[in-house]
Amino acid sequence: MLDISRIRAITLDLDDTLWPVWPTIHRAEEVLTDWLTQHAPATAALSKQSEVKKAVRAEINARHADRAHDLSFLRVEAIRALLLQAGDPAHLAEPAFEVFFAERQRVDLFDDALPALTFWSRRYPVVALSNGNADVHRVGIGQHFHASVSAKSMGVAKPDLRIFVAGAEAAGVTPHEVLHIGDDAHADCVGALAAGMQAAWLNREGHDWTHDDTRPHLVVRDLHALCACWPEYDL
Repeated sequence: MLDISRIRAITLDLDDTLWPVWPTIHRAEEVLTDWLTQHAPATAALSKQSEVKKAVRAEINARHADRAHDLSFLRVEAIRALLLQAGDPAHLAEPAFEVFFAERQRVDLFDDALPALTFWSRRYPVVALSNGNADVHRVGIGQHFHASVSAKSMGVAKPDLRIFVAGAEAAGVTPHEVLHIGDDAHADCVGALAAGMQAAWLNREGHDWTHDDTRPHLVVRDLHALCACWPEYDL
């Protein structure tokens, strides 16, 4: 059971917790393709071949396995590999990525995201704890966050213990004083529990728990239900 009295800070996942990530990524890829059509048409045509694009990404991921935590780096290198394969200038990889990255920050928040963020940030330091490359300030919700800790900045990704410890340190508390909230049962909940945090699993789709007896302190279908654990929360 969740113990509200223990909480001195909140760490919070971003993608698929505050917004659905794949519609955002698909839209960013479309914007990237449009840019490539203007500046590197051969690459644009190649990138429309899904099997080719998939193979290039797999090769880049395998070649740079030590950078698996850095999604921005892997995206740039995948774009560069496509440019080279198509015979276009490799130096276009960086400006192409910036076009993709700018659109990647344009997210559609879940309806419960802003009410929950507003409620928690008035009571606790809230720290973003993400394996992705969204920037809470560019997204437009930075005012609700005390700090951000990412897999890229840490060199390790959730569920690695170190990223959770860094989240607690950024909030100025110990791990056992933190409530971590996220949608990924393994990366978020198992990792947070191993770090000594309380964990709330945001299970919007009603998935089964498949991680043995290590269970989160609370399972909710939306952030309103989680906020309702605080008696003063008024939807």
